[in-house]
Amino acid sequence: MPLILVVGGGGALLAAAGVDTISVIGRHIGLPLLGSIELVQAAVLIAGSASLVAATLAASHAVVRLVVDRLPAKMRGVLNWVNGLASALLFLGLLTGSVWIMADMWGGHEESELLRLPYIPLRLICCASLATVALIFLVRALGRSRKC
Repeated sequence: MPLILVVGGGGALLAAAGVDTISVIGRHIGLPLLGSIELVQAAVLIAGSASLVAATLAASHAVVRLVVDRLPAKMRGVLNWVNGLASALLFLGLLTGSVWIMADMWGGHEESELLRLPYIPLRLICCASLATVALIFLVRALGRSRKC
């Protein structure tokens, strides 16, 4: 697993937990941490993006194989290829929508309300992770097509 995914995603998750902990303690002692939700949302986006790419690289997405495991090996191979291609198309669709929204909002200088965190870097991280996942599924599906 690439170290940047583990450190970046894990660090972002730890940051989200830390900010949320400080926020809860602050509320109870009368010193609220303003903008904590915005920080947690940004950190969760980074952690989620890293974990999505890491899970795809490790081929460890949740899979139900009740029907597929009962099929002949040749049919199983074909269905695995279809699954990989459908997964690539799903993430390409998500990427298309995300890029469309990002392009539409690019000149709007979007930012969060309290801390004024810019949304463009977060949108770029999201699009990069979706593109990476789609590419991984596509490469694997094309690799399987040669074996079928």
